[in-house]
Amino acid sequence: MKFLVLRFSSIGDIILTTPVLRGLKQQLPGAEVHFVTKKEYAWVLEANPYIDRHWVLGNSLTALTELLREEHFDAVIDLHNNLRTRGITARLGGVPVHRFNKLNWRKLLYTSLKINTMPSVHIVDRYLETVADFGVKDDGGGLDYFIPEKDRLPGDFLPRPYRGDFMAFAIGGQHCTKKLPPERMIELCRRVQLPLVLLGGPEDAPVAEAVVAALPGRKVMNLCGQVNFHQSAWLVRQAARVLTHDTGLMHAAAAFRRPIVSIWGNTVPEFGMYPYRTPYEAWQVGGLPCRPCSKIGYDRCPKEHFRCMNEQTFPAQVTAEPTSAEAYKENRVEVQS
Repeated sequence: MKFLVLRFSSIGDIILTTPVLRGLKQQLPGAEVHFVTKKEYAWVLEANPYIDRHWVLGNSLTALTELLREEHFDAVIDLHNNLRTRGITARLGGVPVHRFNKLNWRKLLYTSLKINTMPSVHIVDRYLETVADFGVKDDGGGLDYFIPEKDRLPGDFLPRPYRGDFMAFAIGGQHCTKKLPPERMIELCRRVQLPLVLLGGPEDAPVAEAVVAALPGRKVMNLCGQVNFHQSAWLVRQAARVLTHDTGLMHAAAAFRRPIVSIWGNTVPEFGMYPYRTPYEAWQVGGLPCRPCSKIGYDRCPKEHFRCMNEQTFPAQVTAEPTSAEAYKENRVEVQS
């Protein structure tokens, strides 16, 4: 069978589709898998061996759809389910569509009225439900993240003090309300007992520089904006433990089965996008009447107080070991701040 899988964005969401791609390719003999995403995210799965052909959405949805029509797909797996993916599927000439239920009304109920009706099911498992009719089952393999050869860093990339155990901290986030304020990042980094590598984009570099300046004499390296995402994932793979906000590198770390401390602000693990099939802790401020305030995030706290991050509490020492051994026994255990 020839499958078209749709997921336009963003980095983390695309990584979360990888068990579906692997399942289609490995469990259905002769399956051909095509994947569509936005042009700016095409690199995320560029090295994924379970994709036979990559397609990118540029400026013209119509032009892309015309090309896709010529492929004569047997089925479409719509893992994005928005107006544009529906536009594509409507123009493909009656190809059967298996569409992911985004549960937007439940998310709206949660963010607006703080009534949680979300299922206690990870989004990956809900993605997998879209291909269950084909006999594809969860193979227990978790997420995939394949790093292109060109982005694999040499063994001596990090200075010698960082080549043993080090902690990676993914300090970025698509929205400010998903990130600790700089002063809280500094406070957290001061408690880290291992050499620390700060990862993020160029926009995160000023904050990382402030962290380094606030911790003179400590082994803290700022690589924000100096390595790309694939290279950051390569470093995460080597880390003894990963600190991260709710962001794409969190899911890359989960693909490599790294122990994760996930730090949650305006979003919540109950949306179903916590670290998948890897040991993790979730640090969050429980009991706030304003949280979650969005399924995505904002440039600033709508209430101005930003309690969900300002009131986070940290252990006295952050080491390679979990705060609580109990937190690592099950896949979904949350440690309240």
